[in-house]
Amino acid sequence: MRPAARHKSIDFETCPDKSRAVLGFSNFLFVPANRPDRLEKALASDADLVCLDLEDSVPPAEKDSARATALEALARLASPRLALRINGLATRAGLADLLALAATESRPKFLFLPMVQSAAEPEQVAAILGDDCPRLIPLIETVRGLRHADAIGACPGVYGLMFGGGDFSAELGVQLAWDPLLAARSALVMSCATNQIAAIDVPFIDLVDEAGLEAECRASKALGFTAKAAIHPRQIAAISTVMRPSEAEITEAQEALDAFAAGGGRAIAFRGRMLEAPVMHRYRRILALAGIPASQIDQTT
Repeated sequence: MRPAARHKSIDFETCPDKSRAVLGFSNFLFVPANRPDRLEKALASDADLVCLDLEDSVPPAEKDSARATALEALARLASPRLALRINGLATRAGLADLLALAATESRPKFLFLPMVQSAAEPEQVAAILGDDCPRLIPLIETVRGLRHADAIGACPGVYGLMFGGGDFSAELGVQLAWDPLLAARSALVMSCATNQIAAIDVPFIDLVDEAGLEAECRASKALGFTAKAAIHPRQIAAISTVMRPSEAEITEAQEALDAFAAGGGRAIAFRGRMLEAPVMHRYRRILALAGIPASQIDQTT
């Protein structure tokens, strides 16, 4: 019998109705930690978050120097826009990354954990980093990891799950494309919904297919993802435009909430559709994702 998920305490950065965690970013850019010259350019971009990468983009011979460079940048810049992806905890480099992070006071707001396959991994990170542990984002990149996504997402300190489509598609032996990975994406979104955490989508790897990037962003958002990674600054604008709530979405959400409140929380017709309590969760989430403070979002139920 599978043990019940433990209660997770999520701080003020949640939707007002506690339906999903709001991370505060709709896009982020991976930057190789062994390329400090790219970091300044990334921070000068419009990316909501810049993630220093110690994993896939850094060759084995440069892991140690990249780690030192990343920790130095975290301390020197002290930017809330900086995140870090360490190596997998099943590797020597990953353990070295974790211990080095434990020994420094300059920690990122978000810590991405690659190739997570069980709840033991984020639990280990949280135990080692203690009270100052960053907000953890495990990457689900294998079938085994996806099978355990409910338990991984239930770990205290986990604020979202990211779909790692590259390794996942390689394990399945399929193309890194929307249709072959739709079932996996859907399962990950459901695990995130179960645990009231955010779902983050894999980067779109074709740098010249702007229409394809926009289409995939729209499909990701429709499925329930609230953020998408980028591999080049030129992708940020398209991702932001789609993944962030539009002015039309914000206006509709506010008007729907106002109408529902005016109706005393009873089911009412609004623009030809029925409004009732479950529907209002989505509207509150839109406003929260738009950065509107919880105190300004109506809570009529």
